[in-house]
Amino acid sequence: MRKREKNTGKALGILMLTAVMALAAPVEMALAGGKEGTVKIEDGDVPLSARMPEASGSVTFSNKGATVDASNSGNGYVMVKYSGSNSRIKVQISKNNTYTYDLNARDAYEVYPFTEGNGSYMIKVFENVSGDQYAQLLSQSISVSLSNEFGPFLYPNQYVNFNSGSAAVATAAQLAAGKDQIHTVEEVYRYVTTHVTYDYAKAQSVKSGYLPNVDSTLATGTGICFDYAALMTAMLRSQDIPTKLVIGYTGDLYHAWVSVYINGVGWIDDVIYFDGTKWSLMDPTFISTGGNSDAAKQYVGTGTNYREKYSY
Repeated sequence: MRKREKNTGKALGILMLTAVMALAAPVEMALAGGKEGTVKIEDGDVPLSARMPEASGSVTFSNKGATVDASNSGNGYVMVKYSGSNSRIKVQISKNNTYTYDLNARDAYEVYPFTEGNGSYMIKVFENVSGDQYAQLLSQSISVSLSNEFGPFLYPNQYVNFNSGSAAVATAAQLAAGKDQIHTVEEVYRYVTTHVTYDYAKAQSVKSGYLPNVDSTLATGTGICFDYAALMTAMLRSQDIPTKLVIGYTGDLYHAWVSVYINGVGWIDDVIYFDGTKWSLMDPTFISTGGNSDAAKQYVGTGTNYREKYSY
């Protein structure tokens, strides 16, 4: 099986972010941004297995209306808010790769993951000046030492957005009752792919900056591939199953799939993927507990079928 394991800005630097934003844009050409990107952190009782992010306020950095709360970086995320009036704010998180996000909320924190493990990350916040030009408001280096290597893939974030009151969380709890990890993944996959119908019209009309709303997808029973993947990932994370929403390539095609971590096996990639027409569940994933089959080794073990670009 294939396993994977701030200095406050003093000067306003005018940046052209268009190229970076284009590279960071996932399925359906571009999916960063949108109005549904704020994780609610004030909810009450949390299901036993669900983990909710917190802006604890013990480690913060601020400048020109932007605030970074890195109090819980060890859990695999950072929280950022903006209190100004500019309508277009960008957040960049860089380590080995640069992830560029919209910051949609005002005076409320949004959650961004540290998906590249331990090490030094650079967090930058930008304010739009005009067109595709942005001025840097804040730049802060953060040293991340994860208390749980799976933390970035267990908490909600801007792309995989759920809270303790989400219908997706309640539904996942019902599906997972009495089941082990693999059977929970199977149940969530079957439920989502039978409950949700692919929305071809939405796929043709989706705008840059789109973000999924997992409860809306659940309620309407329709969505594009990013909606499917976000819903599956949210449901599995809420059951404490480390799950990646992965964007990358299969051959020359831009692609989305879901990877899960199974105890005793490791990260199993390409477990749930979208081929442009339908979602599929890779059979080798679910025979892994019965031994290393030839089919599993041939498809998953080579590492050549899928090329990951971004994980959320």
